Amino acid sequence: MNHSRSVIKAASVFCLILIACATLCASPDQKAEKPVGRLLYGKVLDGDDNPVPDAVVYVTNSRTRAIKTYIVGKDGTYRFPALSSAVDYEVYAQFKNRKSDTKSVSQFDDRSQVYLVLKISTR
Repeated sequence: MNHSRSVIKAASVFCLILIACATLCASPDQKAEKPVGRLLYGKVLDGDDNPVPDAVVYVTNSRTRAIKTYIVGKDGTYRFPALSSAVDYEVYAQFKNRKSDTKSVSQFDDRSQVYLVLKISTR
């Protein structure tokens, strides 16, 4: 009977070790699936929906007031990866002393990718 208890105890300990190993091995995969922040991307267009090359897009962190910038290419696209999803942002574009309307990205917006078109009047 003593031998039976030892076998059951050893089997129980072995099962607990297997469960612990499975839990530890599964954790990195679950973390890898979560996005590392929010992607803000879009285009800067003129009134006729043409790209505005060399426009500068400004993204302001509403909490810290830190500003990030991006100079758009020939196709008018911009991209800000890995923005915090726990912060509000203000976004606008500027080109030759002309400015687009300022748009907001709210921390309550649960999208992992936010696409915004910023329009600048070039006339």
